[in-house]
Amino acid sequence: MLTLDKIYHAAFVLRDVARRTDLIAASRLNSASDLYLKTENLQVTGSFKVRGAYYKISQLSKEESDKGVIACSAGNHAQGVALAATRRGIKSIVCMPDGAPIMKVENTKNLGAEVCLVPGTYDDAHDKAVELQEETGMTFIHPYDDEQVIAGQGTIGLEILDQLPDVDAVIVPVGGGGLISGVAFAIKSLKPDVKVYGVQAEGADGAALILLAAVDAANLLDLDGSHA
Repeated sequence: MLTLDKIYHAAFVLRDVARRTDLIAASRLNSASDLYLKTENLQVTGSFKVRGAYYKISQLSKEESDKGVIACSAGNHAQGVALAATRRGIKSIVCMPDGAPIMKVENTKNLGAEVCLVPGTYDDAHDKAVELQEETGMTFIHPYDDEQVIAGQGTIGLEILDQLPDVDAVIVPVGGGGLISGVAFAIKSLKPDVKVYGVQAEGADGAALILLAAVDAANLLDLDGSHA
């Protein structure tokens, strides 16, 4: 279960690995409010993903570490896994769709991972990674659906509260959900009055659709009297 203690522990583990990225004022984006950007694009691998990947890999047992790790990614998680595994002396394989940006593929290789390019989409790369994990017994490092990965991403929330103690609201992009889960948990645990908003592109709004479906299902239960 995710706890605030785990997020604090992740921050301790990451102190010499991940950058404490700056908050920079962005008045040109909205002059009507005090707006700041958390510059995770300047993270060591160019993305927040290294936080969760490194913390997850740091918590593996010796037996798990000896077997190595495997992941699937289009680029950002791949680089985080590669860096984390290499720094800890662990073998890593990353399955990537063959259409992934060549720079991210090469960076992943340069960080020490074995890259398996898979024809097709991210889903095809995921299926190949699962297949290899079953064959090899390596540990699968999920990009978001893992509480230790979420704890690592949650360290961003701790930094925001430290850097901007009077923050009113935090806006977080939603992909798989790992980033917003960690950030929201950290911020709401420490400052419940701070609003946390998740945002998605209109053409890729899976989380929003799931929430709407859940609300519709709850309303139907209320209507037929089966939900108190």
